[in-house]
Amino acid sequence: MTQQAFVKRREQDWKELERIVTGGRRELRKKAAWFPQALRELTGDLNTARSHGFDPSLIEKLNRLTLEGSQLLYSREPFSFKKIYAFVFKTFPGAVRSQWRSFAACSLIFYGLAAFTVLVCLRFPDFTFELMSRWEASNLEEMYNPESEYYLNPREISTDADMFGYYIFNNVSIAFRNFAGGLVVGIGSLLSLAFNGIFLGAAAAHIINKGFQDTFFSFIIGHSGFELTALVLSAQAGLHLGYRFFITKGLTRGESLREAGKISLPIIAGSTIMLVIAAALEAFWSSRHELPKELRYGAGVFFIILLAVYFIAAGRRTDATGSEA
Repeated sequence: MTQQAFVKRREQDWKELERIVTGGRRELRKKAAWFPQALRELTGDLNTARSHGFDPSLIEKLNRLTLEGSQLLYSREPFSFKKIYAFVFKTFPGAVRSQWRSFAACSLIFYGLAAFTVLVCLRFPDFTFELMSRWEASNLEEMYNPESEYYLNPREISTDADMFGYYIFNNVSIAFRNFAGGLVVGIGSLLSLAFNGIFLGAAAAHIINKGFQDTFFSFIIGHSGFELTALVLSAQAGLHLGYRFFITKGLTRGESLREAGKISLPIIAGSTIMLVIAAALEAFWSSRHELPKELRYGAGVFFIILLAVYFIAAGRRTDATGSEA
């Protein structure tokens, strides 16, 4: 093989590779399917040039292009606020809307069981202790009793920063169980969601029976929109994975789960962000019992309306694709 024939046959691909390397990640995204194979062929070209003793300047050019191409392909993308913005205002709400049927079903299960449990425990107060221990009930009473030393503060939590960390750990651990339950063919997510709905209903009914409803509702209204919606979303994400494990729609099971991940992972990531926001509100806003109740109720209603508008309208032009479960 002569160098002239070799260059003539491969030069066009080298120019295209150099154009992509020069253009960076923006150009790489346009040729993402072609670039890895072309880079492997370029490595073969470099070995060919070396083995045939071609011009050192050609070998140096191919070596430089190989190194720069590999660096572009395997390096991490730099941090970008633009990507965060795209995720928050396009990818996440679009993924949720693409699965609105499963979101509605999960919401019905969670809030329906919570409401039913409230009614039962209000009518039969002793039934509460079939759903939670007397120790848990006592802790709830202490937290929402205005005369208690633990008023609006969990035991052993003394500062707002400690409360923030406590609520993040508690909320995210519940969300993770909701999501991870989906790996058990979706059943685990449903059971976790149902359990949390029933426990919430029992806790609310017990507080009402004890006469601390004003404290309870004025406390939870500020952060409940973010927190409860995020818990439902985490179960929905797990349920979607379990659903696609069985309903593969002609794909292999592995391919079906990878496709499900394109929807489930943005949802669980977005719900985690919502839980962090909820924890911040719970620690630094909801616990401010010195603020007027009207202000706290107003803020809570505002956040709920804001979330509804966000999921309905944000990123409308770039909804995530995916089948509805």
